Amino acid sequence: MSQFRLARISLILAAIGLNAAPALMTSATAQSAPATPATSAAPTKPETVRPELYKLLDPAAVKVLIDGKKFAEVQERLTAAEAYANRTPYENYVIERMKFSLGSASGNEAMTMSSLEAVINSPSTPAVDKPEFILAMGNLQNNAKNYTKAIEWMKRYIAEGGSPSRVRASMSRAYYLNNDLATAKTEAQTHLAELEKAGTPPAEGDLRLLVAIAGKQKDWPAYTVALEKLIAAYPSQDLWADLLHRMYGKTSFNSRLLLDAYRLESTVLKQLEAETYVNMAEEAVRSGFPVEAKKAVDAGFAANVLGTGADAAKHKSLRDRVSKAAADDAKNIATGEASAAKMKDGTGLVNLGYAYVTMDEFDKGIERIEKGIAKGGLKRPEEAKLKLGMAYVKAGRKDDAIKTFETIKGNDGIGDLARYWTMWLKRPADTAAPVAAK
Repeated sequence: MSQFRLARISLILAAIGLNAAPALMTSATAQSAPATPATSAAPTKPETVRPELYKLLDPAAVKVLIDGKKFAEVQERLTAAEAYANRTPYENYVIERMKFSLGSASGNEAMTMSSLEAVINSPSTPAVDKPEFILAMGNLQNNAKNYTKAIEWMKRYIAEGGSPSRVRASMSRAYYLNNDLATAKTEAQTHLAELEKAGTPPAEGDLRLLVAIAGKQKDWPAYTVALEKLIAAYPSQDLWADLLHRMYGKTSFNSRLLLDAYRLESTVLKQLEAETYVNMAEEAVRSGFPVEAKKAVDAGFAANVLGTGADAAKHKSLRDRVSKAAADDAKNIATGEASAAKMKDGTGLVNLGYAYVTMDEFDKGIERIEKGIAKGGLKRPEEAKLKLGMAYVKAGRKDDAIKTFETIKGNDGIGDLARYWTMWLKRPADTAAPVAAK
């Protein structure tokens, strides 16, 4: 049995009070107890252990032996106790309790499970304790990878008055590992709904399980929804990379939004692949943002993924080209003010404003984007709002960015982009995140 599983059993024992031998009462002790006053109902006779058995099962002595790992001596005592004829149900109960303690301490899984089952089925087991013992058996079966039996015991726990919420997560995992994916999904979703209703944040493992179930079922829409929930609560670079990759791969994703997608990816992920840096730079040049293209190439060189290998010469040529274009744009950007202002719609002002944002002139850029949106007549107003939201992000205006992203709608990828920007901005405060390239 692994150290992890032994640790789990120790917790189970502590929770149900089986990690210590039960307090015993000998028949001699019972006979010397004070008389119970007469009542209308007959008093319950205390269950006892014969003195000769007590010597073998003395809890204090057994505990010292188990703590000292003298398991063979404990087993000798138990074997001797089991040799006594005509044992009472209570004496059997005490023996099984001690066998459970011995089995769990020594790593004897078979003894641990058989003795716990005997305790559960003993008439001497207090009814109020039985659900906890049953739950312990379900957990032990889970640890032993006996998932069918684990499910049976957890169902029995619920049937005998146990709280379904305490076993819902374990049951869903057991169903998943037993390859009953449909039931696993139902249990996992019910568990998460119960947590949400109670205002309790889900554990990372619960959310990962739902992702794993959807992945095994190849239900990619459900996988993406589950992945989004996981990232919102427990973001990581690997999870973000998976989510963004799936966004690109959607048949509904409009290639016109590639540059916007690269902008998000370059903000969220610490490092991109060489191809992504190159593609971002090319898209930025094509869209009229050469300064942004230069920043993408510079980031690729700084990360040592551009300028090396078989394509090193191409990367250097690209850097020279975008550097010249960026310098020219920085010189001439002011000349575009008049023509942008004269346009019938606000498209020119929006694009001019975002060009200023790429040059780190955030206030000037945001002012023009806002004017362009207010002017109206935009062919793609949602994309203008996306640019405004990204400008707010770069300017450090988080609340304004979130408010803007939350107004964006669309099924061609722009809705995903806006939602993912919001998720990233609302990520847990203790999550390390890369600094957005300005």
